[in-house]
Amino acid sequence: MTTHAATAQEHRLSPAQRKAIVAGAVGNTVEWVDWAVYATFAPVFAKQFFTPGNETTALLSTLAVFAVGFVMRPIGGAVLGAYADRHGRKKGLTLTISLMAGASLVIAVCPTYSKIGVIAPIVLLLARLVQGFSAGGEFGSSSAFLIESAARGRRAFAGSWQQVSVGAGALIASLMGTVLNSTLSEPQLQSWGWRVAFGVAGLLGLVGLWLRRSVHETEAFTRIKERPRGNPLVAMFRDHPKAALRVAGVTIAGTLIYYVWVTYMPTYAHLTTGIPLRQALLANTLAIVVFLILLPFGGLLSDRIGRKPTMAAFAAGFLLFSWPAFHFLAADFWTLLLIEVVGMVLIVGYSANCAVIMAEQFPPEVRTTGIGLPYALAVAVFGGTAPYVTTWMNAEGFGHLVWLYVAIAAVIGLAVYTTMPETNGKEL
Repeated sequence: MTTHAATAQEHRLSPAQRKAIVAGAVGNTVEWVDWAVYATFAPVFAKQFFTPGNETTALLSTLAVFAVGFVMRPIGGAVLGAYADRHGRKKGLTLTISLMAGASLVIAVCPTYSKIGVIAPIVLLLARLVQGFSAGGEFGSSSAFLIESAARGRRAFAGSWQQVSVGAGALIASLMGTVLNSTLSEPQLQSWGWRVAFGVAGLLGLVGLWLRRSVHETEAFTRIKERPRGNPLVAMFRDHPKAALRVAGVTIAGTLIYYVWVTYMPTYAHLTTGIPLRQALLANTLAIVVFLILLPFGGLLSDRIGRKPTMAAFAAGFLLFSWPAFHFLAADFWTLLLIEVVGMVLIVGYSANCAVIMAEQFPPEVRTTGIGLPYALAVAVFGGTAPYVTTWMNAEGFGHLVWLYVAIAAVIGLAVYTTMPETNGKEL
C-alpha cells in the first residue's frame, strides 16, 4: 500500500508544482516573444536604424544584427548558467527576463538614424547583444527550473512546456505582426507601429518578471544551497565532460532538423515547386500548432516508456521519412501540409525530451551551466547554420540532396540516442 502511494505521488503534480510549471512556461513564453518580435518586424524598422536610401542594405544590416544575437547565446549560457547554479534558478530567471524585456523597451524608444545618426544602429546592436546573452541563459535556467519543480514521474511532461512556450512566443510575435500589418497603414507601421510591438513585448516581460518572483526556489537547489561550491563552469568541464558532450550530441540532430522543417521548409517548397509563399507559410503555421498541442503528450509518453525509445523514434522516423518528404513535395497545399505535419509529429520525440534529458545528465551544482552552454553551442553551430546550408545547396544545384543532409543528421542522432544511458526516474 505504501509502495503504491509513493508511486502515485511520483506521478502526480502538487498544486505548488503546477503553479511553478505554469509560471515557468508563461515566463518563458514572454521571454521568447521579446526574442522573436525582432525577426518579425525587421523588414519594417530596418530603414529607421541605418543609412537611408538603400532598403536592401538596411534590411541586411538589420538581419546581421539579428544574427549577432546568436553569437552571444553561448556566452549567456555560460555566464548566466553559472549565476543560476550559484544563486538559484529563481534569481537566474528573473535576471534573464529583466535583460530581455529591458532591451525590448530600449529598442521601442530608441530614436531613429535621422535623429541621432550612427548612435541608432549602435544602440540597436547593443540591445540585441543583451537579448542574445539573455536567451543563452534562459534555456538552461528555465529547463532546470521546470524539471526540478516536477514530480519524478512527470519530469518530461514538465520539460515539454519549455518547448511549448518557445513556440508560443514565436506565434504571439507573429500574431502581433499580422494584427499591426492589418490595422495600420504602411506609413503608420514604419513610423510608430513597430515601436508598439517592442513596447508590448517589453511590458509583457514585466508580467513574466512578476510571475517568476512569485514562485519558490526549487528543492533541488535549496538542498545544495549551503554546500561550499566552486566555479560551476570549471566544475562542468572538469567533472562532467562526457555529460556536456552528450548534451551537444543530443542537440545536433534535433536542432538541425527542427530549423530545416520550421525555418526553411516553406521557402524550399516555394522555390522548388512554385507553391505561393503565403500557402507554404500557412501550412507551416498549422503544422506548428499541431506540434505545440502534441508536445505535452510526447512528454507523458516519455515519462511512461523512457527517453531513449521516444528519441530513437524521432531519429529513425526522419531516417525513413526524409527522402519521401522531399521527393513527393509538390505545388499543392495539402501535400505540403501533410509533409509538414508528419515532420512536426516526429520532432515531438526530440522536443518533448530535450530539456529533461539534459537536466538529468548533471547534479544540481552545475545543472544550469551544463544544459545552457553545450546546448547553445550546438544550436549556434548546427541549428543556426541549417537554413544557410540548405539555401546554399539549393543555389548550387544540390537542392535534390537536402533530404540526405537531414538523413545524415538523423543517423547521428540515432547513434547518440541508442547509446546514451536511460535517465527516466533518475534521482535529481
